[in-house]
Amino acid sequence: MPINLDGRSLGLDDIVAFLKGEPVRVAPSAWKRIDAARRVVEKLLASGSAIYGVNTGFGRLSNVRIAGNQIRDLQLNLLRSHAVGVGTPVIPAEARVALLLRTNTLVRGHSGVTRRVVNQLTRLANAGVAPVIPEQGSVGASGDLAPLAHLALVLIGEGEAFLPNGKRVPGAKALAFAKLKPLVLEAKEGLALINGTQIMTSLLSIGLLRAKRLADAADVAAALTLDALKGTTVAFDPRIQAVRPHPGQAASAKRVMALMRGSAIRVSHKGCGKVQDQYSLRCVPQVHGAARDAISYAVGVVEVEMNSATDNPLVFPEDGAILSGGNFHGQPVAQAADFVALGVCELGSISERRTENLVNPDLSGLPPFLSKESGLNSGMMILQVVAASLASENKILAHPACVDSIPTSANKEDHVSMGVTAALKFRRILDNVERVIAIELIAACQGIDFHRPLRTSPALERVHKLIRSKVKRLDRDRAMSDDIERVRELIAGGSIEAATRGE
Repeated sequence: MPINLDGRSLGLDDIVAFLKGEPVRVAPSAWKRIDAARRVVEKLLASGSAIYGVNTGFGRLSNVRIAGNQIRDLQLNLLRSHAVGVGTPVIPAEARVALLLRTNTLVRGHSGVTRRVVNQLTRLANAGVAPVIPEQGSVGASGDLAPLAHLALVLIGEGEAFLPNGKRVPGAKALAFAKLKPLVLEAKEGLALINGTQIMTSLLSIGLLRAKRLADAADVAAALTLDALKGTTVAFDPRIQAVRPHPGQAASAKRVMALMRGSAIRVSHKGCGKVQDQYSLRCVPQVHGAARDAISYAVGVVEVEMNSATDNPLVFPEDGAILSGGNFHGQPVAQAADFVALGVCELGSISERRTENLVNPDLSGLPPFLSKESGLNSGMMILQVVAASLASENKILAHPACVDSIPTSANKEDHVSMGVTAALKFRRILDNVERVIAIELIAACQGIDFHRPLRTSPALERVHKLIRSKVKRLDRDRAMSDDIERVRELIAGGSIEAATRGE
């Protein structure tokens, strides 16, 4: 079924469906709101009233009135002057989701655009076109001005875009591919397209989808490591979680216990007298759980944001008002991105410590660096070094972006959110932690191999088999960079969690 855009009910599940190819359509009820808001704009424009961004300049130039015969030029100049982003383009999926989110914002009926703008956005989204949007240049208020201007240029046949096959083409060719003609923007429409938080929200949305899969994979890695190290599951007892009832903590503990159910390795050392493991094993529910709670919080923020009217000024057809405000300010999204980044950082930090436990013979009871012929072979010594490097890089990236601000537009816009910066840092942290968890999974599977013929649980054996289909056992030293990337792809695609369910 098509994804119904009504400006009120879009969720992360819809983002997944859209990226898998589901088409979008505007809900019939939304067209009435779009038309009503547009009538308000046209009525006030005809009255001669000064309306910010409709017949005035922008930012510090808001006191400059624009003549009626120059209003179209004003919107065109706005897009061209603001499309000055720099750096590597966001990935096509992020650009496509930004298109979707911008459409959903406009159909709330508070932006005052014509139906033509919404139709153009919807058809571009369904055609699989991804505007070329440079990563850098947004301070997160008044929204993501520069990157959204690059998005909007494609609607008028300018700028650049990626086609579904990955080819980068001029905006006019992208429109032709989608069987569209360049738009001529009317009063307020340029401003309605670029004044909002859809770039940072798109980046965070896709990041959260990755973070959820990563949290699942982290629990799997912890369970495999716990079994490889012959650790105890006492710390995962539900009674312990019940007296500190954070939801994420309970969920992680429950999952690890379920993942280890039926392990012959676990039974083999029952009654060994071991009382407590290191914190990186014993405190998995607390650390992984806190990350899960941070992810849940950020999901709540982002789903509110993707269904919000975030441009300025806003149109209220109920009483015919056009009000200037600050819904374009990205602080809620930036703050959520910074917060969830902290949680994901800690998934990597504690994973690196578990990998150290696996490769260190003083802690593991396994051969040094998980090599049968250590000395001649270095085994997985440097895998732990790489994990340590990535975990340490994340400590730098974890510094919050949202506490920074720098005045812009002649001090008219004197406090900003740095929301895109926060979301881009989050994306880099996800890259790093996916690799850290991949390293742990590789090492844990090697540890499990040393316990043969004993087997771990059925769920974890399926994970072991999946990883062995991509990474052969390390009997002699070899370069393992490609191995790490192959397991990282399993994490990012959700295959690790799927394997636990036998899928």
